[in-house]
Amino acid sequence: MKQRADNLRALSEQEFDVLIVGGGINGAVAAAALAARGAKVALVDKADFASSTSSQSSNLVWGGIKYLESFEVPLVYKLCQSRNLLTKMYPSTVKEIRFLTAVRKDFRWPAFLVFLGTVFYWVLGGFKTQRPRYLTRRKISVIEPALNVAEATAGFEYSDCYLHDNDARFVFNFIRSASKKGAIAANYVAAETYVRTDTGWQVGIRDELTGEASAIRAKVLINACGPYADAQNRESQITTDHRHLFSKGVHLIVDRVTPHQRILTFFASDGRPFFVIPMGTKTCVGTTDTQVTDPDVGVTAADRQFILDNVNAGLALAKPLDVSDIIAERCGVRPLAVTGGEDSDDWLQLSRKHAIDVDDKQAHISVFGGKLTDCLNVGDEIADVVESLGISLQTPETLWYGEPSAEVKARFVAQADAIDLDAMTGPGIEEKLTERLWRRYGASAFDLLEQISADPTQAEILIGNAEYVRCEIEYAARHEMITKFDDFMRRRSKISLVMSMSDIAATSGLMEACEMLFGDEAEAKLAEYFSEQGVTRNGERVA
Repeated sequence: MKQRADNLRALSEQEFDVLIVGGGINGAVAAAALAARGAKVALVDKADFASSTSSQSSNLVWGGIKYLESFEVPLVYKLCQSRNLLTKMYPSTVKEIRFLTAVRKDFRWPAFLVFLGTVFYWVLGGFKTQRPRYLTRRKISVIEPALNVAEATAGFEYSDCYLHDNDARFVFNFIRSASKKGAIAANYVAAETYVRTDTGWQVGIRDELTGEASAIRAKVLINACGPYADAQNRESQITTDHRHLFSKGVHLIVDRVTPHQRILTFFASDGRPFFVIPMGTKTCVGTTDTQVTDPDVGVTAADRQFILDNVNAGLALAKPLDVSDIIAERCGVRPLAVTGGEDSDDWLQLSRKHAIDVDDKQAHISVFGGKLTDCLNVGDEIADVVESLGISLQTPETLWYGEPSAEVKARFVAQADAIDLDAMTGPGIEEKLTERLWRRYGASAFDLLEQISADPTQAEILIGNAEYVRCEIEYAARHEMITKFDDFMRRRSKISLVMSMSDIAATSGLMEACEMLFGDEAEAKLAEYFSEQGVTRNGERVA
């Protein structure tokens, strides 16, 4: 936690060009884009980075095919180009995957017409993915027996993309990139007061862990609070053209329902798209789409039942899924950007497009809506706006986004092969350690390789059944601002998404990992973690 403590001191001692409030995907890319251009950037979040909407997605990076039904062709084209750029710049992380869809007889459009929509979608995407194909009901049964085709007329297969790791990890990598370029970021820091001065903003902050108060001075203030953006603007007395509506989305994680690495889709009982998404040895199913007025939401019994009913109807399972099969849950709101007076009756048709409102006089920027697919555009757009507000920015020597080049990766793979890295973790590991370290850490993976070369025990799995090795825990302790154990278990990794709480409680190496992260505070941090999850140290649910 030394890195966070150092950053907290720096936040109050320096004057910044830009203060970003909110460490979700919009705040993270803004920080990375601005820091790469030489701006002095501060970023704070009242919880952990990516702790809200940005850690509750379906992990899909898609061009918005569903928006074709509402004829938003320019938006779909833009999102497809954004998706293509992400796959090009993050080839180890953003992967193409096939979507297999069955269309019921009573669906609002004929199956072949929907298939033609996927062809048009492929064209809008510049033919960068595999071509779609039309499938008869018999063909679907052959290639994917898990999909229920009893009420289907036909179906189709097309391509989009997904994140190999979890969404929160992807977001944090932008925070890490910004930090390497000089940005000062701190989690669990609440921005509480906003004063506009002649030279900029003075924002009163409070450390959520200690209660200690201080202030940050910055010339420009960026509201990247996601679903809390409207509340933050009220606090800072900023009026904007846009506001948010909220759609609650819930996903459930269950044991793997099919061995095939493809996403199964069908249309839920309410006519909305429903997804069955591979997640390593598990499967993510959902989602709900419920309008809410408060961004602080939770999973209800009705949400669970809706998802279970639809997955059982859409799949041909030997045994229907029930509540006892749920390993983990994801729940968050989609912040949908609308203009101030826009009617909300058609909120189900609203897209996830982003909007950036600027108050030139107050040097204030508000970011509304958006989705992970379009994040690089958001970063560039915010940098342009900041420059228009009088902050001098440099032209970056290299792109501010993307993983290291193929040549650098080839050098890493060669060094990993030289020490026979993939043979060190033993049997039962689905993914090679070489690939996983490169995808998660990029050029920093060379440092991990040096540790393993000097001490092969650093390649041993520390947390049983989680495929996390010792050197990764040490790296996280030094560089990833782990403040609570949940930061590591849920957002820097996806361990708590693919393991039940009872299995986590029983796993070997948990306390040792906690000691590596927190030292003498390990016992208290572990107790805090189980308490916040609502379970005992034995993994039993607290009544």
